[in-house]
Amino acid sequence: MSKNEPLRNTEPIIKVENLRKHFPLKKSGLWPWGEKNSIRAVDGIDFYIRGNEMFGLAGESGCGKSTVARLILGLIEATSGRIYYRAREISRISKLEMKELRSKMQIVFQDPYTSLNPRRTVGDIISDPLVVNTGCSRRERRERVMEVLEQVGLAKDHYFRYPHEFSGGQRQRIAIGRALILHPDFLALDEPTSALDVSVRAMIINLILELKAHLHLSCLFISHDLQLLRFLSDRLAIMYLGEIVELAATKGLFESPMHPYSRALIASIPQYDAPKRPGRFFLEGEPPSNIDLPSGCRFHPRCPQKQEEKCETEPPQLIEVDGRLIRCHLYRG
Repeated sequence: MSKNEPLRNTEPIIKVENLRKHFPLKKSGLWPWGEKNSIRAVDGIDFYIRGNEMFGLAGESGCGKSTVARLILGLIEATSGRIYYRAREISRISKLEMKELRSKMQIVFQDPYTSLNPRRTVGDIISDPLVVNTGCSRRERRERVMEVLEQVGLAKDHYFRYPHEFSGGQRQRIAIGRALILHPDFLALDEPTSALDVSVRAMIINLILELKAHLHLSCLFISHDLQLLRFLSDRLAIMYLGEIVELAATKGLFESPMHPYSRALIASIPQYDAPKRPGRFFLEGEPPSNIDLPSGCRFHPRCPQKQEEKCETEPPQLIEVDGRLIRCHLYRG
């Protein structure tokens, strides 16, 4: 595996502003009226992804990472906020207009066992986007699928086989091939290696890096594996309960994390040969419910550095400190 090449384009290809997604819950009990609760999966986030950049998104399970990817791809509708693709707002466009953009924005899901239709051949699965989005003939579609199979490290005779005939790593290659068939320039990768055996993860990561360099892709890489994101990503955002709490260049974030949550996550990475560093701490307890969120800073129930008067009552804002974005009262002037 090799580290990413230098960025070729500093202009944002994806940009989100104050993005929110709240999932309403049905009122329970005898009385159907009254206040209804909602799951605040994504609750006011801002970031951008440059051209040919690998942007990492990390956090504990349930923090809203996968929801962010689905919002950008238009698979679910945002509650509020704006999403831009190449400076064009796409958060309020029609389904027909979003369909036209589908060739430029694709996603690879976490589980290759459930993201592929077991009743269809690999050739049909990979060519589906061509059927829906282009006027290619059957011969043209087959030729293009053959090219993609070779591109993702599969054989041409795999065209006629079914998903159950492949290993997990091969199935993820099929899913990547389906995502690339329309020549996108933005690819969301939602924990693409977490369902795979350790022995094949490196091969899939190598494939992603090779395709990114060859096709000049901009990528959103979602993972809870911080060591993987340390290697892959150019910039990294840390999420907690629907909010971004720190965003910085990956190297700087790992060398000197500033938010207490970031420090705790990085401290949790196994370091068998490294001496224990002073000031390290580990998180205790589970994240609060994102239905009934804590007042003030959402991290304060688990934070060893909380200031009771501020942190328990006043929500911190995302501010710039030393070239990075951070959401914490410890750095408020």
